[in-house]
Amino acid sequence: MTLKLGIPKGSLEQATIDLFRRAGFHITTGSRSYFPAIDDPEIECMLIRAQEMARYVEDGVLDAGLTGRDWVEETEAQVVTVADLIYAKQSFGKVRWVLAVPEGSPFQSVTDLEGKIIATELVQTTRRYLAAHNVKAKVEFSWGATEVKPPVLADAIVEVTETGASLRANKLRIIDTVLESNTQLIANRDAWQDPWKRRKLEDIRMLLEGAMNALGKVGLMLNVHKDDLPKVLAVLPALKKPTVSHLSDEDWLAVNTVLDESTVRRIIPRLKEAGAQGIVEYPLNKIVM
Repeated sequence: MTLKLGIPKGSLEQATIDLFRRAGFHITTGSRSYFPAIDDPEIECMLIRAQEMARYVEDGVLDAGLTGRDWVEETEAQVVTVADLIYAKQSFGKVRWVLAVPEGSPFQSVTDLEGKIIATELVQTTRRYLAAHNVKAKVEFSWGATEVKPPVLADAIVEVTETGASLRANKLRIIDTVLESNTQLIANRDAWQDPWKRRKLEDIRMLLEGAMNALGKVGLMLNVHKDDLPKVLAVLPALKKPTVSHLSDEDWLAVNTVLDESTVRRIIPRLKEAGAQGIVEYPLNKIVM
């Protein structure tokens, strides 16, 4: 038995493959193939655009896939959310679909767009957003380059952003957030009810979440004389409490902990001052809670 898994093609593709690598799965893509190789004989991968993923999962063409919550809501697909994975194309956070207008326009809120034209790729979600605010406006599907359409081709846009840099570069300002989104692992409802496929998906979820937990963190090992232990522990922030174990010399102890990579360069000199020796920093692939 195999699990048919959709990998998002496009902007999320490399970030997804990198996350799977950290989770222990090596996915290899070819320039012409839509069927990447994976080093797990129980998984068959297929590259699918994130915008289409939820529909194929709902229809059972795929047992599961990774896509944005925005596209699940846009298509109103009836799927099971197996995991929320907070990563995007450029950062490890959420993305926002925002309502933006030209900097010099008089529009200050969504209510000012009554009777106007809004360009977006997220058509149905935008229509539901307008209806919730009792605003009637024309929503046009945008095939791309949405940021350049105002003010000539549209009065406003609804566009996805991580940092807002592209909007600012095109002299647009945000007046509201329509939807926050993050990557999700979703499953077909029938596949989720299958015991083997559900167990496989739960294993994948655990490994992917472990890889997410390890992002930006490193392990640190060191040796310390028992008399200096309080000073060393006072320096260390920890994921929980550091692990302290005895060495063959009863006067010396080994300390093992996990900390944010960004703090290592500041902490290691302080540990040395506190009496630590044999300090070793090592990368982490997964932290399974």
